[in-house]
Amino acid sequence: MPGQRKDYISWDEYFMGVAQLSGMRSKDPNTQVGACIVGNDNRILSMGYNGFPNGCSDDLFPWAREGGEMETKYPFVTHSELNAILNYRGGSLEGTKLYVSLFPCNECAKAIIQSGIKTVVYATDKYRDSESVKASKMMFDAAGVAYCQYQHSGKKIELEL
Repeated sequence: MPGQRKDYISWDEYFMGVAQLSGMRSKDPNTQVGACIVGNDNRILSMGYNGFPNGCSDDLFPWAREGGEMETKYPFVTHSELNAILNYRGGSLEGTKLYVSLFPCNECAKAIIQSGIKTVVYATDKYRDSESVKASKMMFDAAGVAYCQYQHSGKKIELEL
């Protein structure tokens, strides 16, 4: 009788892969971020990606990064973490884990804390020196939200569609 295969992906690889795949739905031409919320039983509870709110056309709102505030995406885009929290319809997120492709900003950190998420696993922290990320880490530390960088295994995971 043959044994189980040995090259299957870990839970962390799976959930970070789902977060990154979710980010691929973003229409933002510069930054695609995805998030995946997971329960203690390793079941996916919700997912999200950065984009405009429902009903706000991707063709009518700006995607620019520079210019007057109303000419940029910043006042309009909902981040992946907040979308994942808002997409959840099952009740409490207390004690859950969030996988996200980019370390959360301070606004998302507030929502993460308030929703009861207790662990954040992030792929990159490219804005680590920004005031926003520094504020996020201060709030996570104060609120007891653990955060750690995803440890790449070196495996190449590809989808053939």
